[in-house]
Amino acid sequence: MNKVFPSAEKALEGLLFDGMTIMSGGFGLCGIAEHLIVALRDSGVKDITVISNNCGVDDFGLGLLLQTKQIKKMVSSYVGENAEFERQYLSGELELEFNPQGTLAERIRAGGAGIPAFYTKTGFGTLVADGKETRQFNGEDFVMETGLVADLSIVKAWKADRSGNLIYRKTARNFNPMMATAGKVCIAEVEELVEVGELDADQIHTPSIYVNRIVVGESFEKRIERRTTRPKE
Repeated sequence: MNKVFPSAEKALEGLLFDGMTIMSGGFGLCGIAEHLIVALRDSGVKDITVISNNCGVDDFGLGLLLQTKQIKKMVSSYVGENAEFERQYLSGELELEFNPQGTLAERIRAGGAGIPAFYTKTGFGTLVADGKETRQFNGEDFVMETGLVADLSIVKAWKADRSGNLIYRKTARNFNPMMATAGKVCIAEVEELVEVGELDADQIHTPSIYVNRIVVGESFEKRIERRTTRPKE
């Protein structure tokens, strides 16, 4: 089966529908599927629920989908770099399901592993636990969290072979491997494509069984969310 598509637009064909849930890999602007995000914007799909650590910045990454108001709900753990996110949430235009970062990661991993729910101490006794089942284990209190799955996962990898085995680069790995397992369909945007057998099997992070489609695209630019410098001495 040929998994390689000539463009992000072609890779998304037949998969999009209004009201769908999309997992988007990345941490800030590191390890995001830039070309696929732009293609999602241009597709016009709306009322999306997006599961992602955050929502990029105002003019880049998932922030592009906020600008066009295609996102109905965010399931996230950090939203501090996006003024439009703040504006839409405070005005009631955007729903938000806030998660502790480790809990979000585990909810995605659990969804990919077929685990419907798990218990964690994180958030017990806080607003995070409101409306959720709680239980004691060995005299300690835990809150139940549910696994997350999505209609589509979009992930960013450094290298892939034509069968869909993926290698991520350094911290750009972040949420991508677990999201690749938790989507009903997974599209991998990769910087370099090689032939089957050229990747060291011991270095593969995501096996090809999880990847349905591949699109090759170099990064638009290496953006930094917040540049902090000190005065020149």
